[in-house]
Amino acid sequence: MKKIYVVGIGSGGKENMTFEAAEALNKSHVICGYTVYVDLVKDFTNGKEVISTGMTKEIDRCKMALEEAAKGKTVAVCCSGDSGVYGMAGLIYQLWENYDEDIEIEVVSGVTAALSGSAVLGAPLTHDFAVISLSDILTDWEVIEKRLYFASQADFSIVLYNPSSKKRADYLEKACDIMLKFKSPETVCGYVRNIGRDGEEYEVMTLRKMRNQKLDMFSTVFIGNSQTKVIRGKMVTPRGYEKRL
Repeated sequence: MKKIYVVGIGSGGKENMTFEAAEALNKSHVICGYTVYVDLVKDFTNGKEVISTGMTKEIDRCKMALEEAAKGKTVAVCCSGDSGVYGMAGLIYQLWENYDEDIEIEVVSGVTAALSGSAVLGAPLTHDFAVISLSDILTDWEVIEKRLYFASQADFSIVLYNPSSKKRADYLEKACDIMLKFKSPETVCGYVRNIGRDGEEYEVMTLRKMRNQKLDMFSTVFIGNSQTKVIRGKMVTPRGYEKRL
């Protein structure tokens, strides 16, 4: 059977994974993914072929997965969080056009960091929200700025992926400066680092304070809307149910 599962493994180990994702990994002959993600699913790799590559090797990794599937193997391509949210699902489909159409592709969803991180902080995404990555490796910074500008103007709660790195040390600061044009400095915000993994940490703070945080690629940032509040230390965005009372 020529098949690829594009599996969202959630944020960490087995306890953060859906039953469907675990079943797909168990059914696969080959486990493929970024080195860090393969390590997170090592409990499923016994007796299986493993293909792993470093960062920026996504195209090579997906091509190898398709080549193995073309041989009649069942392959699981592992993605952190959800396979369709900044994951490999789109790339696998794009490359699929150049391979045997008999290869079956099944996308297995997972819990993306916006959702698992939200649960750690409280309930910051109960109303409309936008998700924006600050990484400019694949998207021009001018485009990212435009998305930040309009999402802030529309009073969305905003989730920021990839907020900072060694090469992008000031990108979170730049993003906060854009949002501060439309959001109060007292807007409730928070971040979660190492969601679902050893060393998980989080903090709730204001947008003014968030501007000066030194975070990394393992952090996810949550910017509230104008109604977001702190309730006993938790970040909460009301949906508006109280209007019915």
